[in-house]
Amino acid sequence: MQAIATDTAPWKPAHLPGRYLATLLAIGLLAVLHLNLGMTHWPLARWSLRPPPAGTFDALEFGLSVLPRLTMALLVGAALGLSGSVLQQMTQNRLASPMTLGAASGAWLGLTATALLAPALAATHGHWAALGGALGAVGLALLIAGRNGAAGLPVILAGMALNLLLGAIATAILLVHNQHSRGLFIWGAGDLGQIDWHWVHWLWPKLLVGLALIALAPRPLTLLQLGGAGARARGLSLWPVMLALFLACLWLTSVAITAVGLIGFIGLITPNLARLCGARTARDELLYSALLGALLLLGADAVTLALNRWFSELIPSGAAAALIGAPALLWLSRRQLGAEDRQGLALPPGAERLDRRRLGRLLMAGTTVALLGLLLARGPQGWTFGWPSELLWSLRWPRLLAAVAAGCGLAVAGMMLQRLLRNPLASPDILGLTAGATLAVVAAVMLFGAGQMQLIAPIAAFGGSLLVLGLLLVFGRQHRYSPGIMVLVGVSLAALLNTALQIGLTRGQGDALALLGWLAGSTYRVEAGEAIVLSVAVVLLVSISLAFHRALTLVSIGDGVALSRGLDVGRARLALLLLVSLLCAVVTSLLGPVAFLGLLAPHMAALLGARRVVPQLLLAALLGGWLMLVSDWLGRSLLYPLEVPVGLVASILCGLYFLYLLIRHRVA
Repeated sequence: MQAIATDTAPWKPAHLPGRYLATLLAIGLLAVLHLNLGMTHWPLARWSLRPPPAGTFDALEFGLSVLPRLTMALLVGAALGLSGSVLQQMTQNRLASPMTLGAASGAWLGLTATALLAPALAATHGHWAALGGALGAVGLALLIAGRNGAAGLPVILAGMALNLLLGAIATAILLVHNQHSRGLFIWGAGDLGQIDWHWVHWLWPKLLVGLALIALAPRPLTLLQLGGAGARARGLSLWPVMLALFLACLWLTSVAITAVGLIGFIGLITPNLARLCGARTARDELLYSALLGALLLLGADAVTLALNRWFSELIPSGAAAALIGAPALLWLSRRQLGAEDRQGLALPPGAERLDRRRLGRLLMAGTTVALLGLLLARGPQGWTFGWPSELLWSLRWPRLLAAVAAGCGLAVAGMMLQRLLRNPLASPDILGLTAGATLAVVAAVMLFGAGQMQLIAPIAAFGGSLLVLGLLLVFGRQHRYSPGIMVLVGVSLAALLNTALQIGLTRGQGDALALLGWLAGSTYRVEAGEAIVLSVAVVLLVSISLAFHRALTLVSIGDGVALSRGLDVGRARLALLLLVSLLCAVVTSLLGPVAFLGLLAPHMAALLGARRVVPQLLLAALLGGWLMLVSDWLGRSLLYPLEVPVGLVASILCGLYFLYLLIRHRVA
């Protein structure tokens, strides 16, 4: 009770700790640097606190662009820091934030869909669309985590999975409306640039909710530290208070995203830094987190302005924040998770074995689906049923072959990863291998040109996925490759790499923007020779994987068992991981990234009864090929004459299954 009384006592400015004064001083120094970096013709050697002379272009730029941008950085940073502090204190989870709970991506999807489908509504009530998206995402994350999962890793896994899924849906919307894609990519990456005071005047009244939080939230948050029963015993109406706090946090996040776009990680870092700097009471943490949020976003935006001067290109502010925040998430995941979060993740078993009758029905169903996808098509005259014409077949069979080969390759890569890491949630996209391969290909294309893509893409993709795999092994070794830690580290690496990818895309070079279709996982540009090469490569790599079936079986049981059977575990694991990287590289270099398929197909195979390595590998490959065939058919037919890339369709379908898996089994 003493802590509660102390926390709810009036706050006296005379008792300001030294860290507040130091932080305010740092904000002042950064503000001076920010103002000077923001001016186009204001040399850094002439730093000054005085504004430029009136009536000049510099004065106009200072008053309508530089100063509003500085104000916006302070407002948005404070709002995100405050909302992150409230979320972490409510859930008692140091990894909770608007980003890791899916609120930011939900708000982005809600606002993106409204902006493209109903522009007039977005112009007047876009913040309500963002709030609706954030509410839906957080509600789903909490449903997945369950009552006991909000304070640990399950809610973070659910939120990060929602980030991937909602990001795929938002990308699909952007590609359907590709004439607006570049501007929305910049906004989606977080853009603090201003041309007048309109958005500042729009934003600041809506952020007054934050003052109410600082004034009214400390007592409920302090009582929540006692647990639900303890808080209710002291007269706290638990659910109404928690609902009000959640709504206030999501409101702050939604209006900030409406004003400047998607900026992550600020809400994650600032409460943890506040506690490291000595914030102990609820009010102290709220206030200091808001102050640190303003400081961090101002510093990240100063870095952005410096990079803009260096590259002479537009780099989004959210990207600079993510370049700082993603490593912080890696660090926090190693230090802040409790012992219960490092336990192995396990899924309940399905069928005990795959008998001939079930396999026969499965083959018959798959063949029927494949034939229907080939014979049933949508054209200018509507739906038609029959064998495609010779011209249409010559255009269609390469993409079908490429889709099947890609599905087989990703499914086998996911199955091998799950057994190697003994992690049922492992897949090339969840662990960041696909993101590494994608970034490497885009970087190579920007350096050498799109004309060299066929030659350099496989090499670059292999190098990128191998680099990410090496980082995963380094981070996971200290925790004995704990499934929860590996997933969180992989998702963090993927977020960092996707941020670097956004920086490349928003620079606006023709070669980079030409890759937007490839980034969605497209097959409609695949040529016959490319499809054949991909198929041969996948068949060869899968055959080599089958030759390692004994090693894969022993490693999946445990290193001790494998060593006792005479297996050189180090060499076997390295060889199998190289195979995984090669499979990811050959698929990604041609089709682009495809999310969740490497997770779904091995699970389906195991649930159908394929428990041993060879049956699971073959059945997973078969299921992966079928899933890509169905996705290709849906992409061709759903929005005819527009085509949705097969990778996006597969990512959405498989992502929905992943959420279903988490909801049903409550991975913990």
